[in-house]
Amino acid sequence: MKSENFKIKKSSSLKLAVIAFMLLFFGPVKGYCQNEEKTKSAFGVIERLVGSRANEFQLSLDENKKSNSEWFKIETENNLVKIKGSTNTAICYAAYNFLKDIGAVLISWEGNRIDLPKAWPKYSKKGETPFQYREYLNACTFGYTTPWWDWKRWEQEIDWMALHGINLPTAMEGQEAVWEELWKEYGLTSSQLESHFAGPAYLPWQRMGNINSLEGPLPQEWFVKKEALQKKILERMKALDMHPVVPAFSGYVPKAFAEKHPEAKITELKSWSGGGFASTFLLDSKDPLFKQIGKRFIEIYTKMYGKSNFYLADSFNEIEPPVSEHNKYEELSNYGSAVYETIDEAAPGAVWVMQGWLFGDNKEFWTKEATKAFLSKVPNEKVMVQDYANDRYKVWENQEAFYGKQWTYGYVHNYGGSNPVYGDLNFYKDELASLLKNPNRGNIVGYGAMPEGLNNNSIVYEYIYDLPWTKAEQPLNDWMAKYLNARYGQTSESVFHAWDLLLKSVYNVKYWETRWWNDWAGAYLLFKRPTLKITEFKGNPGDKIKLKEALDILKKEAKKYNKKNLIQYDLIDVSRHYNSLSIDEELIECVKAYQEKNIAKGDQLFKQIEKQVLETDKMMSGQPLNNLNQWVKSASDYGSSPEVSSLYVKNAKTLITLWGGEGHLNDYASRSWKGMYKGFYWPRWKMFLEALKKAAVTNTSFDENKERESIKNWEINWTESK
Repeated sequence: MKSENFKIKKSSSLKLAVIAFMLLFFGPVKGYCQNEEKTKSAFGVIERLVGSRANEFQLSLDENKKSNSEWFKIETENNLVKIKGSTNTAICYAAYNFLKDIGAVLISWEGNRIDLPKAWPKYSKKGETPFQYREYLNACTFGYTTPWWDWKRWEQEIDWMALHGINLPTAMEGQEAVWEELWKEYGLTSSQLESHFAGPAYLPWQRMGNINSLEGPLPQEWFVKKEALQKKILERMKALDMHPVVPAFSGYVPKAFAEKHPEAKITELKSWSGGGFASTFLLDSKDPLFKQIGKRFIEIYTKMYGKSNFYLADSFNEIEPPVSEHNKYEELSNYGSAVYETIDEAAPGAVWVMQGWLFGDNKEFWTKEATKAFLSKVPNEKVMVQDYANDRYKVWENQEAFYGKQWTYGYVHNYGGSNPVYGDLNFYKDELASLLKNPNRGNIVGYGAMPEGLNNNSIVYEYIYDLPWTKAEQPLNDWMAKYLNARYGQTSESVFHAWDLLLKSVYNVKYWETRWWNDWAGAYLLFKRPTLKITEFKGNPGDKIKLKEALDILKKEAKKYNKKNLIQYDLIDVSRHYNSLSIDEELIECVKAYQEKNIAKGDQLFKQIEKQVLETDKMMSGQPLNNLNQWVKSASDYGSSPEVSSLYVKNAKTLITLWGGEGHLNDYASRSWKGMYKGFYWPRWKMFLEALKKAAVTNTSFDENKERESIKNWEINWTESK
């Protein structure tokens, strides 16, 4: 052993001597820094982005970290980009911020623009954020976007996170392997578990206690693939100084477990979201099995994936707690303390993370008294409430900043992966500025976005993740100028004017209420299951006139750029959104015309709608991400046999259409995709409008319920078709 230690020391000394010699005679070695090993992960991110030019970046970590604040310093000297930061993630953000500032790089889900200068310009900047954590990813994203992702796609996303300064990502993959091992230890058989687990696209809602078994069974290969994938995900996240939020036990048990343990206090809950789903079963927090199971889950998880510091457990996501009226607050405090104590005993020092969605979704139940009771027995630093629905609810203000507990502020922005063009940049800026000045903001530790679906409205996320570093002090126009220059490589007054109009027409909408109009899901009327009631619709949000002005300018300006420039993608985005809004207006008029027996007008509008639908579908070829075939193919390719691929494809098609249940979730995850306009949305409306016209022509009554049932059967066949 002594001889091996000597060799290591000798080798290290020799390496340092060589470096010192090179520095003395040849000047700075490109890409080298004292903390080379410690910044290897950040260097890898930069190298994957800019290739060999990464050797011109000198990276170093702060060795004397005295606080939890995140910061960076960056300057160019002798054609070297020198970055020092508090963490690897801060270094990655600094590098990207620099490249974006000089107009050299813009990264997005839809593609990257990279055009590096031959020599780095003179540059110096310092950055700091008051938020220790920048959060990302909703628990639902793992159904609406990521189920078919392989490591290559996950690596790309983790790089995106690092470059945007994200360090608190939700990491939900691979947990079913833990649950399977756990429940087998408690005597459940393979066949019982096969009937328990939901299909791959529906796992997020099983994990949150909303459903069981829907669109299953879960193939055994899924457990194996996702276990291997999660190991890579966590290793990379931790190497970048991120704090992945991993799952914990929140009380839900399989039906077979409940039957096997009649002595346990287990409540069968009402069917979720309007009914039609299998019951779920919640173990009472005071039952001895609660802690026993919860601790064992973390033990198995740790054995499989290593230690974690943040554990997500949501006991009552869109589910009213089964507590008695006379003892409500004590029972709620027992649930809160049981979840916390289980995590604390199994992983000492770890933090219980919970989504704050429930407090806004069911504010009638979650009064101040109820919320305070739920959190009362948990030490302030041992729980973190992710209050991420501030574009819809004002939970933190109503709940007095969660009574001293740690909490994070953010936005959902995207619901279900539905992708209309919207967001509200001025709102995000003003809200953060107000929050930072608010003396009642309490123990706020984080900021970010928790979208249910990705691959849309990139500008929203680009802006949201710059805000915590600029502290909302940078004028939006200045930020837009740099963003457009980096995205397109060059800008003009006309392009800037077009985007100014977009800010005033579509990027001034904080929540797309159309997608949940009248309790019917679907991003546009075209995307909703047809109904006569659309004649009551009051109109989509935003300013369609200004949107058309912006569209006309972008059409003209886009001709000056090459075909691969991201302005072409943005032009398609704006065009399909404008077309969809126009189709909605025409659908209303078409339904009215046929109802009024004005057949000629109805027919004219029918042809007009059909033409626009087909044109829009064809146009979407220019957005490969927004393509039904791509989604279906990725699901199919994830399976290793025809049988498994077929199951995955049905999951993929059902999730974005019927969803499931008997409530109002159909079309919740509607997508503005190629293949969906032509192959799914228009055929439904065509059937409906033709039946409505037939009733008008024959002077017979129109049976809407019968027609909608017929359309539902058509939808079922569509999800099952090859």
